[in-house]
Amino acid sequence: MGRSGNGCAGRRGWGRTALRSATLPLALVLTTACQTNAADGPGTAEASLTVRYDRPSGPDADDAAFVRERRLPEEAVRHVTALVRLDPPVVMTVRSCGGEGPAYDPRTREVEICYDEISETRRLYQDGGQGLSDDALSAVLLESLFHESAHAVIDVLDLAVRGKEEDFADQFAALMLLRQGAEGEERLLDVAETWRLSAITYENENEDDGQADEHSTDHQRAVAYLCYLYGAAPAHHADVIGTDTLPADRARGCAREWRRARAAWMNALGRPAEDAVSARRPGR
Repeated sequence: MGRSGNGCAGRRGWGRTALRSATLPLALVLTTACQTNAADGPGTAEASLTVRYDRPSGPDADDAAFVRERRLPEEAVRHVTALVRLDPPVVMTVRSCGGEGPAYDPRTREVEICYDEISETRRLYQDGGQGLSDDALSAVLLESLFHESAHAVIDVLDLAVRGKEEDFADQFAALMLLRQGAEGEERLLDVAETWRLSAITYENENEDDGQADEHSTDHQRAVAYLCYLYGAAPAHHADVIGTDTLPADRARGCAREWRRARAAWMNALGRPAEDAVSARRPGR
């Protein structure tokens, strides 16, 4: 959930550790090529988005183990490549970020995801006095994976972006999660709660990082994600409306807001609107 800017597509954050990771020898680098079915859309067995794990720095060993055991980058690749094929291909590298935060670099076509985001998210919940489940922690990292993948998609496909690219990337993350049906809705709810907690726990730091022109505030992101969640399935999420969560006046327009955000991405990708909707939408 941490963010920092790098001038390309970096994200805001509340601090990082100081050490960079050391790269594994080539023979030990784990790479996962995307494999998609004809039913998934335009993807092929070609590797359009691959995963690479760098050796973590010492403090990040447990975080790296969590990411590897849960196979979160591989899950993100599977969902992204079910919707879009990237040509030229993009590498998703998972490493110790040493204070720089997750980002996408268009010069190298590399998505960089941080092991240390795991410990930072745990620390946020500790500072906020709340418990954090492993499933919620996984949801937070998946949102980062989808958000940074969105920057890669925008760059590789040379998509026109209306408004701020960071907001458009958040909408892609919401789309990727909501395509997962009820499980994705629960994940998006966890993500929104994490942004809400960040806003109230680190309010002064978040408002004074010099990136207000590129990134919405943590509070704005929390509300936007709740709006997309509610707009996608109002009958299942009326409980997210409240004065300190999703204001009622905003909620009234969320179905329209989500339809527009979803349509913007599907139109940009040249995909029919029905491809944005999960075919396995069980009740909560």
